[in-house]
Amino acid sequence: MKTTKSRWNTGLSLSGGAALALSGLMVWSTPAAADGQQLIRERCLDCHTETGDAAAPFSRISQLRKTPEGWEMTLNRMQALRGLKISAEEKRELIKYLADTQGLAPAETRGLRYVLEQDRNHVENLENEAVAGTCAGCHSGARVALQRRSAEEWKKLVHFHMGQFPTIELIAGARDHAWFDRTLNEVAPALSSAYPLSTPEWSQWQAAPKASLEGSWRLVGWLPEKGEFDATLSAQPQGDDRYQLKITGQYADGSALEGNGLAQVYTGYEWRANLTLDGVPMRQVLAADENGETLQGRMFLRDAKELGGEIRAVKAKKGLSRLLSVSPGYLKRGQTQTLTLHGAQLSGEIDLGEGITLVKVLARDADRIEVVAKASESAGIGSRALRVGGAQGADLVVYDKLARVDVTPGQSIARVGGNGGQLAKQKVAFRAVGYAAGKDGTPGTEDDLRLGYVPAQWSLKAFDEVAQADNDLKYAGTIDAETGLFIPGDAGPNPERRMSTNNVGQLAVVATVDDGDGPVSGENHLLVAVQTFMFPVIQ
Repeated sequence: MKTTKSRWNTGLSLSGGAALALSGLMVWSTPAAADGQQLIRERCLDCHTETGDAAAPFSRISQLRKTPEGWEMTLNRMQALRGLKISAEEKRELIKYLADTQGLAPAETRGLRYVLEQDRNHVENLENEAVAGTCAGCHSGARVALQRRSAEEWKKLVHFHMGQFPTIELIAGARDHAWFDRTLNEVAPALSSAYPLSTPEWSQWQAAPKASLEGSWRLVGWLPEKGEFDATLSAQPQGDDRYQLKITGQYADGSALEGNGLAQVYTGYEWRANLTLDGVPMRQVLAADENGETLQGRMFLRDAKELGGEIRAVKAKKGLSRLLSVSPGYLKRGQTQTLTLHGAQLSGEIDLGEGITLVKVLARDADRIEVVAKASESAGIGSRALRVGGAQGADLVVYDKLARVDVTPGQSIARVGGNGGQLAKQKVAFRAVGYAAGKDGTPGTEDDLRLGYVPAQWSLKAFDEVAQADNDLKYAGTIDAETGLFIPGDAGPNPERRMSTNNVGQLAVVATVDDGDGPVSGENHLLVAVQTFMFPVIQ
């Protein structure tokens, strides 16, 4: 098989021409409801039964709602543990059918999409105590919250865990409390109340007309090592909610971007795409809005899901001008800077806001405008909405002095790998976020003014005294000073280390930014851990 080395310098050898998948499943046609039900009858009724209820025809199936990835996990488990015999083609059809008829509404996935988008360094903030205290000890809380069950099915899920994982009581600290009784009689009802099978959101989404996502889209985003980009994405319908994709654009440094692929849409808004971008296999996990006019989510390397970034897109509609973003999104008071405005069908007068002078237009077309702008010495501190004709949607922040730098992700895990093993290193791509001090003049307070992502110089240091004593800085990995990409050390025992331990460790990642008034640094905690051997579709 011909391979292409990633231009993102991931150290992976990636095969081109990947087919569209959730986690390896190619797209297929959408079955009609009758076809989907018939497929269940043919493949699932060795264990499940028909209920005779037209609204919920199949036991233990009709009482659930899940995302496409959730249904894929269910079928994977049935194959691995219950002897389900189903072809790859039938499996694709069944995931599509179940996601369309028993999925989640857009409102039900909001705030939880990081787990679908494979953002492996997202730190959860779980408000549901039932999930945080019981479920999140073994997997993400979002995995629980991205499903809906009947009250009886939530209880049966508790029984399933006891039967499948009989040591769970000990792991959960059952010596101190009656874990099973509490989980069955308190936690399961709480989950049923928080995540019921029937909801107004799902009923309304089922009844709502679903917009086609075909046409031309204007896309902006960011990718590790390559930086910010803008592009035009063409989605040509192939039938059954499938789209042929072509993408052309450029990175902020002027280098070209080009690719093509396939997308499958589930549940009327769940966009899943596989595409080859500059020879590198990529995936997109996006959500369309209710009107089918915007797409938002994450694009990442197919074989290194941790390496990716957020993307946003708006549909280019005739006669409708849209402004997506401005890069960079900040301008220092008294300084002159080149700004690039991204959007669709941009026409009309350019208004950069109060206190900002448009010095010169360097280049302009319908989707991209490059200008030189100057903020006056007395320009008001804060953000102002930019306008191009009747289009707005991007804010520019005027500031006086860089006061604080945050490093994102704020808490992060990398994993050793390689060294002849089958598991690749799990890297981390860091970015720096700049802040001005705000009206109170004190950085680190609630009125700090977020400037956005800023270029930084990157370095590492030992996280604490233990890391210093163990010489983690020498063994745990390296960071690219320009791009912020951290590459962990090799897997396997290291005879040079105390007790021949692995190349794990705790580091502090430091970003240093100088906007002309002296360097300002920020840092975060990075844990370099051993490999993980479990890769569920939803973590």
